[in-house]
Amino acid sequence: MVFSGSKRVCLLGLPVMLAVSGLSLPTWASAPTDPTAEQDHQDMMDQLGITALRPGANGDEKAPDHANYDEGKATPYPHLPDPLTTRDGRAVTSADMWWKIRRSEIVEAYEREVYGRIPVHVPAVHWRVAKIDHELVGPGRVPVVAREMIGHVDNSAWPAISVDIRMTVVLPEGKGPVPVLVMFGRDEFPAPTPPSRAEYEQIDAAMKALLVKQDPSLAAVFAAHPAFTLAAEPTPHFTPPPADRPKTEQLVQAGWGYVQLDTASIQADDGAGLTRGIIGLTNKGRHRKPDDWGALRAWAWGAGQAYDYLATLPAVNSRQIGIEGVSRWGKAALVTLAFDQRFAVGLIGSSGKGGATPFRRDFGEGVGNLASAAEYHWMAGNFLKYAATAGRDGAHTAKDLDVDSNELIALSAPRLAFISYGVPAAGDARWLDHRGSYMATVDAGRVYRLLGAQGLPYQEDYLKAELPPVNEGPIGGALAWRQHDGGHTDLPNMHAFIVWADRMMGRSGEESH
Repeated sequence: MVFSGSKRVCLLGLPVMLAVSGLSLPTWASAPTDPTAEQDHQDMMDQLGITALRPGANGDEKAPDHANYDEGKATPYPHLPDPLTTRDGRAVTSADMWWKIRRSEIVEAYEREVYGRIPVHVPAVHWRVAKIDHELVGPGRVPVVAREMIGHVDNSAWPAISVDIRMTVVLPEGKGPVPVLVMFGRDEFPAPTPPSRAEYEQIDAAMKALLVKQDPSLAAVFAAHPAFTLAAEPTPHFTPPPADRPKTEQLVQAGWGYVQLDTASIQADDGAGLTRGIIGLTNKGRHRKPDDWGALRAWAWGAGQAYDYLATLPAVNSRQIGIEGVSRWGKAALVTLAFDQRFAVGLIGSSGKGGATPFRRDFGEGVGNLASAAEYHWMAGNFLKYAATAGRDGAHTAKDLDVDSNELIALSAPRLAFISYGVPAAGDARWLDHRGSYMATVDAGRVYRLLGAQGLPYQEDYLKAELPPVNEGPIGGALAWRQHDGGHTDLPNMHAFIVWADRMMGRSGEESH
């Protein structure tokens, strides 16, 4: 609508007049502009009427308020919610009941209280190829096609915020359709094709000629040192054993493609970024509402956009696209696998609380940590309620949550899920609660069995489940577990994952090697 000059004056004066009269400002007039994480966190507490939060545990084991690592105190609320009992108390006895009733109940609770809802009308993403290169990967010099992709999110409804998703897609050249693993992390080309020896010699000669032109005295220097080169072909280095090679090389060598998806280009890993990125774009720069999506769900949405693009490529087997991540990206990978049923397989690395570890376990990281100003942006605003000690609705704990991680893992059933951890001695801190994650995985196996898939070896009481030996397995079937002897990474499990996934997806040796 176009206003005349006099009406424009009145419109511009509206905020002042409303403030003087005591009326509320319209949302568009008071929309926040790049608040700090602390300011945004406080805004959510105000919306929820929370006046005090339970502090998170201290990761320093020497601090007086350090996290609990005593198994005797780890289960104040020992019983996890039952994924096979409906909200009205009925036992889920068939796959039909799971798909029609119970699964949707769990999804609704997670969306409302834990990870948030994806808006109904998220703008479309338009992908374009920014760069393309033909490269040779790993000691086997496997030929691949690498594409640098930019996914522009339509921001015509709110031009002040731009979102351009970055990812690198690497596929074996001349093969297909192949499985592809989408990995959260920095996007980059795997191995830009280097010049040949003859081309290096040509570059060296050109560089020397240019220098001599600038300083003729250098001609004598170069003549005195004929073996000296300014540009030389690199000397080959020691080739590490297959299991120690980068994950990307292992995948390509096994006949897989992969994607490196830059989460920062989807949504910043910071509460200060919640009025930007895809969350800010859909909210038009305003603060979130309590059930709006957090960063974990936004990253999972981004993985879904990557899937949409991959499914258009003839070289990709769209029925064998997987998701991978470690730490906070491990949480996001599990959220992706749980909510987006198009993904066939997941490698979930060291995910901890908010991932495979139960909220109800008081061991290492706690609900208070996830509700703090440093981590709350991963979750829906409503999640803060479960760390509240005072406020409009009183105090709450993890026991008051309708769901827990056994049910998050169960949402992946009967698709392939590989839960991966390292060991504390090598740097995969006790903070992550490895045993708690194993207990949740054991219990989730009941849903896998109901749907005709194999989980972990059956144990009647998950509370008595003890961690299997390190480096054993993977144990299980479609739902698998393996704890390697490395640190905060899933690299030592990548080889085991590939062999397991190939077997479970029915890929033959010729296809996978």
